[in-house]
Amino acid sequence: MEKDGLAKSSDNSIEREGLISQSLSKDGIPNQSLPDDHIGIENISVEPNKLYAAVSALKNYGFNYLQCQGGYDEGPGKNLVSFYHFITVDDLQKIENIKEVRLKVFLKRDSDLSIPSLYEIFKGSDWQERETFDMYGINFIDHPNPKRLLMPEDWRGWPLRKDYIQPDFYELQDAY
Repeated sequence: MEKDGLAKSSDNSIEREGLISQSLSKDGIPNQSLPDDHIGIENISVEPNKLYAAVSALKNYGFNYLQCQGGYDEGPGKNLVSFYHFITVDDLQKIENIKEVRLKVFLKRDSDLSIPSLYEIFKGSDWQERETFDMYGINFIDHPNPKRLLMPEDWRGWPLRKDYIQPDFYELQDAY
C-alpha cells in the first residue's frame, strides 16, 4: 500500500520510497526501494530480468557513468548479490552536482545465477563483470568475453563465496 510516497515494508515500519525508485516505477519498471546507505545514497533492488531496462532508464535520467560493479555473498545458504553504483559526471567542477544511485540484483544461490551483461550500455562493465563471475559464479548473459579474469581457467569453485572450501593444494597444469 502506498500513501503520499510512503511504502509499508514487510516489518510494519514505514520507509520512504526514493525519488529514483519512484521514477522507475512511473516508467513501468518494477523495483523495490531499499534503505539508503550510511551516506544517504539511494539503494534499489530489481529482478534480474528487469536489470537492463532499469539501467537504460537510469542512463536516460542522467546517470551516465558506471562507477563500480561488484558482487557479494550474504552468507552460506543466502543470496548472492550483484551491485551497480552509478553517478552523473556532467559537471565535475561542482562536487555537489554529482548524483549517485546504487542498484542491486539479489540471486538465490541454488537457482539460476544469470543476469544480463551491461556491456552494451556501459563498456566499462567488461572486466568488473568478469571479476564478479570469477569470484562468485554469477553469469553475465551476452558478455563479449565470459571467462575467468583472476583465477586460472581450470580453477574449481568461486573463491569469495562464504561457503567456498579452499583446496589443500592447486596443481599447475600446462604452465609452460
